[in-house]
Amino acid sequence: MTAPSDAPRVLADIALEIDPDEVLRFQGYKRGADVPSREVRALFDEAMALGRRLMEPRAVVRWAPVTRREGDTLEAAGVALTIPAIERAWGPVAELAAAVCTIGDQLERRGAELWEARELPLAVMLDSVGSGAVESLAEYVNDMLCQEGIRRRLQVTNRISPGYGPWDVTQQRELFRLCPGEEIGVRLNASCFMTPVKSISLLAGAGVAARVDHYFSQCARCWMRDCAYRRAPALKTVHR
Repeated sequence: MTAPSDAPRVLADIALEIDPDEVLRFQGYKRGADVPSREVRALFDEAMALGRRLMEPRAVVRWAPVTRREGDTLEAAGVALTIPAIERAWGPVAELAAAVCTIGDQLERRGAELWEARELPLAVMLDSVGSGAVESLAEYVNDMLCQEGIRRRLQVTNRISPGYGPWDVTQQRELFRLCPGEEIGVRLNASCFMTPVKSISLLAGAGVAARVDHYFSQCARCWMRDCAYRRAPALKTVHR
């Protein structure tokens, strides 16, 4: 299979399934240990129904060949990304896949209205629904990148994001140069944080000998049942 075009692609009309465990995690519930009460479950159901109506999942993705590897600096499409320990973590990657994902701003605007009206339990739960939704969206996009890479017989690494771990959040500017979030209405402020707030940027590498971290849980939600690289049984999916 030929390589994807070296140009940003916008994904819209995404049939996203929100992982309920992710929503409850943002509420402080531990998976498999904490059981929400009937009242909390009713609030959860109300917020999920509202969130599904308000969110508009979209993403912009871009593949680009790596033109320079120098220690922990990877350059692609004229953009140099310096990521501590990336050479050891990813190994020899030949391509980068970048993406920016968002569910839009309608959910957070409704949450602000609920907060102003002092409907605090629903406001807080709706915020958790938004956080869980955009996390599921990032996994949805990562699934897609994995599928595209594997069809070309490339291993695709785990995803990383500026501001997480040792990767400096100011590198968000470089990631946006590589994959412009503005195409789906996502912008950076002076501190390199994204608006709408419920947005995630991500980067993955790909190559025939790229390394995939064993702790990464993507396989547990991946829909590719016959993937030769599966590292864990599929438990659920982020696709409807």
